[in-house]
Amino acid sequence: MNKKYIIGTVDTVVGTVNQISTLWSSSDLWSTIKVRWSTGRMNYSVKQGLYAIGTPNADSDIFVSANYKLSFDHLRRALHGMNAWVLVLDTKGINVWCAAGKKTFSTENIIKSIKNTSLEQIIKHRKIIVPQLGAPGVAAHEVKEKSGFSVIYGPVLACDIKPFIENGYKATPSMRKVNFTLKERAKLIPVDLMYGKYKLMIAIGVILILSGIDKTGFSFSRIIETGSFSVCSVLWAYIAGIVITPLMLPYTPFRAFALKGAIWGTVSTLVIKQFFNVSNLNFIALGFFSISIASFAAMNFTGSSTYTSLSGVKKEMKWSIPLQIAFAAIGIILFIISKLV
Repeated sequence: MNKKYIIGTVDTVVGTVNQISTLWSSSDLWSTIKVRWSTGRMNYSVKQGLYAIGTPNADSDIFVSANYKLSFDHLRRALHGMNAWVLVLDTKGINVWCAAGKKTFSTENIIKSIKNTSLEQIIKHRKIIVPQLGAPGVAAHEVKEKSGFSVIYGPVLACDIKPFIENGYKATPSMRKVNFTLKERAKLIPVDLMYGKYKLMIAIGVILILSGIDKTGFSFSRIIETGSFSVCSVLWAYIAGIVITPLMLPYTPFRAFALKGAIWGTVSTLVIKQFFNVSNLNFIALGFFSISIASFAAMNFTGSSTYTSLSGVKKEMKWSIPLQIAFAAIGIILFIISKLV
């Protein structure tokens, strides 16, 4: 990975520490765009360890982050104009929030990183600032007991760090609140859109093949004649689940993502029907199939959302996946029947 963000070194009592820029280069920006579209996302990480912002000394603040580069980039940009230390944990390239859930942004990892970087020899004070979204993985009392460093939980957003410091290292209620706005939800859509592309291609392939059959057998010309409604229904069901459901999340009834997706899958099928002249049986068949796709696709967003928890996701999957499979099976059976009668 390009390491233009390293701009020099800072001497400490235990050796040199890489000094990093607080400005994003064109390479950082381009990499961010690509990773938002799921390109290179699985290898988008920086090396764990201690980094310097500006020219920090033994009294400077220490900010803890994950080694997912997007988390690292947002933090260093938020520290522009400051002299501070950044302690990066090895979270296997996962962002702070998800890493806390997976226990890689953890008490043990923080203690290990403090020891590996000899932080107690570099710093006079014994305080580290941990992002609030990392709190589920960190037991502050254990960090204090085993490393001697006290944990201060910072704000949710890196951009609130400076106001947080000016407020005496205390987060206001607004700094603690996760709003999950339309813009924040929209930023997460491209990753899910790309993540499910192969499943979408398989669904379209299956429905296209089935479009080519009738009582006389199978023909490719029949796919061209009758397959357009089928393909549009599947494609829009996918968009309904991956795009529309996250955008309309707070405004769609029901708590379960599977039901929210099913609603928008139903709406998309009804809208598409207005542009095609198809039999009622064909419409009902693709309705079942589309609802199944939209419902399943919408569940992808549970991992990105603040609207549910890991236990909530598991509970939802337990009842929704059998229903989604049943809807898909009914849809395919009815679709085949519609082609043979």
